[in-house]
Amino acid sequence: MIKKLLLTGCLIATSFIHASQAEPTSARQTELHNLLKNDCGACHGLTLQGGMGPALLPEKLAGKPDELLVTTILEGRKGTAMPPWKPFMNRDEVVWLVGVLRNR
Repeated sequence: MIKKLLLTGCLIATSFIHASQAEPTSARQTELHNLLKNDCGACHGLTLQGGMGPALLPEKLAGKPDELLVTTILEGRKGTAMPPWKPFMNRDEVVWLVGVLRNR
């Protein structure tokens, strides 16, 4: 019973967090699309089908939790060429970008 209550509370909190995130402005969305194509594309391939970095296609991201992807983008991956992008975008923008990647 306690496990069910904790799980329910976590699910509600997660839903609230996702619902409260601000969508980037139209101008910022354009900037983020350009960043995705040019900067991410430099390593992940211009069509995001992979290169030095892995493919960022919806089918390749399936099964990977959003939080893992968001953290990877913000913090980078030590020991790899993946840099942290948090100097260039905030968490809400990264969450939006993950949504874009999942729905390409």
